[in-house]
Amino acid sequence: ARLRPSTQAALPCTRLLDASPCTIPTMAEPAQKRAKMERRFLFSSESVNEGHPDKVCDQVSDAVLDACLTDDPKSKVACETATKDNMVMVAGEITTQTKIDYEKVVRGVVGKIGFDSYVDDLSSVDSKGLCDKTCEVLVRINKQSPDIAGGVHVGKED
Repeated sequence: ARLRPSTQAALPCTRLLDASPCTIPTMAEPAQKRAKMERRFLFSSESVNEGHPDKVCDQVSDAVLDACLTDDPKSKVACETATKDNMVMVAGEITTQTKIDYEKVVRGVVGKIGFDSYVDDLSSVDSKGLCDKTCEVLVRINKQSPDIAGGVHVGKED
């Protein structure tokens, strides 16, 4: 269903389950009218536990950013990380004066988190799914494109 703002005379809200409008009554409206108005909302969020691939990837991306900013506070960093089956890929556009050893950064984060064993067997109880010493590290980092630079920061004060 498409999101559609309310057209009724009250504060607008959106509904995710159907296209009918909903409203949040204002305090200026009579109490009876407020009581009759619909007040259903859909709330959604995601939460993951320690060691989840999303958290690993966030920590790797944060470590890459930290490595860039440590020696070059004017670094421009757009970094994403993905992981699957003993592989970590770091990709994005980074412009920095700092020389970064991305593989070392990735392995350091993976090891610090505690991922130190990978066995290519789904029935293995010893495998943690990722190993800092043997994981494949893919790096697909380019300098920031001039088009993005022009729209984001060129000509603006740092």
